[in-house]
Parts: sequence; structure tokens; C-alpha cells
Amino acid sequence: MSCNINWAIYNLKKGKMKNIILISTVLFTLMFMGCNDAPKSELGHNEAEGVSKTEAGGEEAHGEEEGGHGEEGEEGVVVLSTQQIETIDLETRTLEKRNLGNNIKVTGRLELYPQDRANISPFVGGNVRSIKVIEGDEVRKGEVLAYLEHPDIISMQQEYQEKSDELVFLKQDFERKQTLYDKGVSSGKEFQMAQSKFRSTTSSVNGLKSKLRLLGIDPSKVEEGQIYSAIPISTPISGFVDEVMVSLGDYVAPQSKMFTVSDNSELHLDLKVYEKDIPKVQVGQKIHFTVASKPDELLTAEVHSIGKTFEEDPKALHVHADIDNKNGDLLPGMYAEGRIVQGEKSGFAVPEEAIVKEGEQSYVFIVDEDGAPEENKMKYKRIPVSTGVNDLGFVEVNLPAGTPENVKIVTNGAYTLSSEMVKGELEHGH
Repeated sequence: MSCNINWAIYNLKKGKMKNIILISTVLFTLMFMGCNDAPKSELGHNEAEGVSKTEAGGEEAHGEEEGGHGEEGEEGVVVLSTQQIETIDLETRTLEKRNLGNNIKVTGRLELYPQDRANISPFVGGNVRSIKVIEGDEVRKGEVLAYLEHPDIISMQQEYQEKSDELVFLKQDFERKQTLYDKGVSSGKEFQMAQSKFRSTTSSVNGLKSKLRLLGIDPSKVEEGQIYSAIPISTPISGFVDEVMVSLGDYVAPQSKMFTVSDNSELHLDLKVYEKDIPKVQVGQKIHFTVASKPDELLTAEVHSIGKTFEEDPKALHVHADIDNKNGDLLPGMYAEGRIVQGEKSGFAVPEEAIVKEGEQSYVFIVDEDGAPEENKMKYKRIPVSTGVNDLGFVEVNLPAGTPENVKIVTNGAYTLSSEMVKGELEHGH
């Protein structure tokens, strides 16, 4: 029993010694680490300050090098160099008012009235001796386009000369026999024969004279003995030469088309109006339209006439509208998009490409002229806008209060500016 007690005391003492040794070892280790960490902590604090300063300096340098975001962290501002502006083909335009409205949307083409287009053909056959114009030339009414020559043209003039001379003799013979007949000296038969020959020859001479005039030959010159070897082909209207369908030496049969001339100043707008919109259209209404060659220019027309026959596919009426094309820059066949005005309002509008959307909010970029601009740099500021009517590629906008009306809007490159601004914000965020 005593042995067991002694053995238990021995084990207890042995366990305590192990615990004391373990605790002493841990305390010694902690003390050693604490001694070593104290200078390290101070050094680490200094190094942290050094890193902070270096990073701050790096951000400042980065901010100076990058030209794509705002100065001094100015929100919503993008700064671009002149070279960057040219690279992205950025365009600006002064804010302007436009007539906008939810009216009848129509499409169509620019066309010519029949009397404003001429297909020019000869009255007689002949070979092309010369051509005076090329396609695209502007010509005036009566101007010569080409000359035709043929032996039949010469024969016609000779016949006219002979008939004219014969007519002079027959007229004198008719008048003489009429006098004798009135006095009872000549018989009625002789008088009637002279009268018949005079009248038939007069008819032949007048017919030949009209033909020569149609051919562009002066009959009085032919009567004097002048013979023309070629006839002129002239234009009956003023305009532009659309087509030349002959070459030198070609034989051109009568009524064969040689030239086409169009008077583009009298273009009209041929629109299709669908059945549901027909009651809304009236003669005299204004039309605003655009063409592909002038996408940023709003042209005007006026309803001239409304067709009375439906097209089956699609079921629509043709509406003709007069336009002003004195400059001649509009051409037949151009596709047009427009709207017939029923009621419109005037408001500030920008092209659709100028609007940048983020969620439900719309923005535009304006030229920021606050402060003295840096050399070879421009500032662009993003401002929120509310949008209204969307009409013919333009969107009505309401600018924030205090925005000047003569502000310049970025019309091309707005999304590029938005990307630059987001890029700059991300870089600052790091």
C-alpha cells in the first residue's frame, strides 16, 4: 500500500516537471520572438510609410500620364489630346432646335414628272457624224447634242427646192387662167386643172417645209439654194444628260433613242401612304424627309396630289409632293424617309448617336469650357438629359438647368468618350 502511494507521488511530481518544462519553453520562445520583433516592427512601419508614399507618387504620375479621365478626379470629365480627338474621329455640333412630332411615317423615292424627262430620237434615219455632249453635261433647251447625216436628208431638201420653184410657176398659171375664166375667154376645165395642180403642189411644199423644220433645217435657206448635209439633234428641255446611247458612225433608225435628258430641278417626292393613314393626308400638308446622301439635313416638301388607286402589295396610295431642288444635288431614284406633318413642336434635339445610356438614364457629352484650357487638349463633360420624341434619327433632349443653349454637343464618338471615362475611373479605383 505504501509502495503504491509512493509510486503515485513519484508520477505526479514527474508530470508537474514536464508541464513546468513545457511552460518554460513556451515563455522563452515568446520572449525571444518579442525581442526580435521590436526593431522589425519599427522598420516595418517605416517601410509601410515608404510604400505608401511611393504608391501615392505612382498614382500621381499615372494620373498625369493618362489623358483619358478627369483632372484632379473630377467626376464625369474626360480630357483628350488633339491627336486622340483626331484618332477617334470625334465630332461636335452646337445644340439646335428642330421641328419634331409623332406624325405619319412614310417612305418613298425621288421621281420625275413625265414632262421633266426627255428621250431624244431622230425623225429620220441617219449616221452619227458628231456627238457634242457626254453623260452628266448640263444642257439648255434647243441645244444641239449630235448631228446625223444621210443621203435622204439631202434628197428631201432638193425636193423642197424643186417643189418651191414649181409652185411659183403654178401660182402664176392659176392666177392667169382665173382671170381669163372670169372674162369668159378660158374654159372652166383649164381653170380647174390649174387650180388643182396649184393646190396639190402647195400642200406638198408646206409638208416638206414642216419636215425640214422638224429636222432643224431652215426652209428659207433651202429656198435660197443652200443644202445641209447633216441635221442637228437637239434637246426639247433644259437639264442634264443622263444617257448617251450612240457612238460615232452608228446608223440610227427613226424613233431610236439616242439621248436621255432630265430636268432634276423639278423632282418630286413619290411616297406610299398605307390605308389606315389615308384619311389623315391632305393636299398642302408639309413633309419633312431625309435621303442617304444628306443624312444630317432635314429637307421639306409639300403634298401636291393624292393618288386614287390602291397598290395591292402593299396596299397603299401614292402621294406626290413638290420639293425644291434648284441646287440639283438631289437625283431621281434616291430613297427617302419622311413624315407628313399633322402637328409638330419645336425643341432641342441631338442625333441618336449622341445619346449614351446607362440603365434607364441617358447622357450626352458636352465641350467643357470652364477654366483655361490646356494646350492641345480638350475637356468633355458628361451630363444627364431626359429624352422625348424620337424622329428621323434625332432625339428630343431636355438639358439640366443652367446649361447654355449654345453648348457644343458631341455627335460622333460619344460612346468612345464613355469608355474612356469608365477606364479612367477603374484605374483610379485601383
